[in-house]
Amino acid sequence: MIILNGKEKEQYSDLSLTELLQREGYDIRKIAVEINGEIISKSVYKETRVKSGDKIEVVSFVGGG
Repeated sequence: MIILNGKEKEQYSDLSLTELLQREGYDIRKIAVEINGEIISKSVYKETRVKSGDKIEVVSFVGGG
């Protein structure tokens, strides 16, 4: 189980971060991701594996003025 934006998710352990984000419907170009308090660079999303117990925060960028 992982925690994604404060919600428990059972089905996502052992996926790549890219796979998780795609399954959740995120546009990777418009987000920032933090895992266990560490900001993850987009260049390593494919290599980063989601592990049971991870706390993941996804922040979407919103334009405006």
